[in-house]
Amino acid sequence: MSQPIENYTLLSDGESAALLCRDGSIDWLCWPRFDDDACFSALLGTPENGHWALHPIDTILRQDRRYQDNTLVMETDFEVSGGAVRIIDFMPVGVESQSVIRIVEGLRGAVRMRSQLRLRFDYGALPPWTTSVDGTMEARVGPDLVMLRADCKLNVTDKSTDATFEVTTGERVTFVMSYGRSHLPPPAPVDAEAELSATQQYWNEWISTFDNSKTMWPAQVKRSLLTLKALIYRPSGAIVAAPTTSLPEAPGGRLNWDYRYCWLRDASFALVALLNAGFHEEANEWRKWLLGAIAGSPENIRIMYRVDGGRHMQERTLDSLQGYQYARPVRVGNAAGTQHQVDVLGEIVDCLDVARRAGLPATEQDCIVEQRILEHLEKVWNTPGSGIWESRSEPRHYTYSRVMAWVAVDRFLSHRARTDVRASPIMERLTALRQTIRDEICHEGWNEALGSFTQYYGGHELDASMLLLPLVGFLPVDDPRMASTIDTVQRELSDGGLIRREKALAQGPNEGAFLACSCWMADCLQMQGRSGEARAQFERVLAVSNDLGLLSEQYNVPGKHLAGNFPQALTHLAIINTALNLCGPTLQRGGG
Repeated sequence: MSQPIENYTLLSDGESAALLCRDGSIDWLCWPRFDDDACFSALLGTPENGHWALHPIDTILRQDRRYQDNTLVMETDFEVSGGAVRIIDFMPVGVESQSVIRIVEGLRGAVRMRSQLRLRFDYGALPPWTTSVDGTMEARVGPDLVMLRADCKLNVTDKSTDATFEVTTGERVTFVMSYGRSHLPPPAPVDAEAELSATQQYWNEWISTFDNSKTMWPAQVKRSLLTLKALIYRPSGAIVAAPTTSLPEAPGGRLNWDYRYCWLRDASFALVALLNAGFHEEANEWRKWLLGAIAGSPENIRIMYRVDGGRHMQERTLDSLQGYQYARPVRVGNAAGTQHQVDVLGEIVDCLDVARRAGLPATEQDCIVEQRILEHLEKVWNTPGSGIWESRSEPRHYTYSRVMAWVAVDRFLSHRARTDVRASPIMERLTALRQTIRDEICHEGWNEALGSFTQYYGGHELDASMLLLPLVGFLPVDDPRMASTIDTVQRELSDGGLIRREKALAQGPNEGAFLACSCWMADCLQMQGRSGEARAQFERVLAVSNDLGLLSEQYNVPGKHLAGNFPQALTHLAIINTALNLCGPTLQRGGG
């Protein structure tokens, strides 16, 4: 049976990621990139689908875990009747051969340990050809090569690589698993202790630039920042939405999606979070990746990309995996990548505007891309699409999509007004268009009977994305329609104090409360001057993180567990932004 999502923690080297369970098993690992095939897939299946277990042989009496302060280095302590051990797990950053390093340290007495490594490539389907060469395990399949070196004897078979050993007080036994390409020379040995020091230094130096005085919740913000940094693909600056696929949003349901890609919808959220937290280099790299991915043809912009800017992520299902807690299908790739979502055009222009106001050096491409987007937007702003939540049903005129079309026009006009005093035909057209879009939204997106803006024109469905309207500057928070929308969403979409993005279904499995929406509610309450309520709302979100401060996309209130892909960048971006907003002033998307 699958472990609860809360039991997992994230290891990352900025190129790929692993999920480590509190029982000492690494159950998910994609190599060599976040969006490549997994060689450990027990998270979505069984141990037979690939994992690396490392734990005491005797009955565990007590277990504890923590990240080393300000790092992504994990410590897990196990106590048994004969003593206690600590396992130190990490992925070294920037080494020639990508590796997972596990160090077993004896704390007290003598503890018998067992390691079992079962590699299964192609998402648990392909066992490699495994051999032992001078005491080192070599596993090969197709283009992939994995080597395991250890301080103890390895028993290598075609099914797994096992080891049993004893650790006494003060003794350290190391395991280094390294990845390489099968047609190249094998990965060189890695000095585990030296890489531990280097990895500790890397994370500590990076997060040390954050100013704790910016927020009342410095520990939570720093953990979210470290998580966000871990989800940035270092070679390109792209941010993956999550390192996992198919962790279900609804128990046993079909809302199982692959999040190992980079969404343009996260552009402004990410830029504002990085800039307000003081990480201008990462913000600039993110903007550079964004411009490189979209190139110069706005009509061909995708809503998501691979971490290297690639456009193709054909969706397929994996019959070989039973699914997390039997939730199927298990999906690889994401068909939503080809959806039409006008709002992403607004996200891009808003992102460029935020970057300019923050003082990031502008490029010639910024202005060219921005103008081409607006010229394209003039033609498509009023076309139906799939919306921010990527509906796979009939395209509709989604209110948030229209708002982001307005944002694109507004930011373009504001920028040109600051830099170009000359009148031009496009400025005149867009000035009129901005008013046309605003009038249409306020007429077609507003439902007087509900007292709220609705998810799409002519509909009666509430949608927590309407909380973004004041945050992007579409309407002031004290506008009667906006105030009513905030109250209606808070009343109708609240679930145990957290905010759902849509109303729960009367029957059938329901997704959890959407944690980013819960943070947006706190932002709105703060803008209304309801600071106490805002802080209480925000702290409800913090309260549902796991013991390490990690959050998924959603929280299942009745089941009291995290739901959806984990850890989720958008959630941690919202944590950063809201924690800083509540202690402001900060750079805001709406011009603040």
